[in-house]
Amino acid sequence: MRHFTLASLAATALTLGLLTAMPVMAQAPQPATPPAAKSDSKMAPAPKAPATESKMAPAPKVDLLDINSATAEQLDALPGVGKAYSAAIIKGRPYKGKDELMSKKILPEKTYDGIKDKIIAKQKS
Repeated sequence: MRHFTLASLAATALTLGLLTAMPVMAQAPQPATPPAAKSDSKMAPAPKAPATESKMAPAPKVDLLDINSATAEQLDALPGVGKAYSAAIIKGRPYKGKDELMSKKILPEKTYDGIKDKIIAKQKS
């Protein structure tokens, strides 16, 4: 019986300890406005960000070039793609994905890495 009483007391003490620690772990409410800086402060005030930077503007939508329907001139305009590569791209059509330019060995890896964010391979619907 003594063993049960000792275990009960230990469990009760642990529970009370956790309950009293709860308010300590809670976050304190933050003030609505930051406190005013002292005039005799040795630190310079933080620079204020311009209003345009405070709101994130959506990234401009970039039109991707469809390698299944682009003309030779449009493909030539891509960095690293000349007349020979554009002719090879047109000859290898249709593509299921833009990564087929590498798997079919139409473009070298360095050239593909330079244009992969500018192209897409749309499927006919």
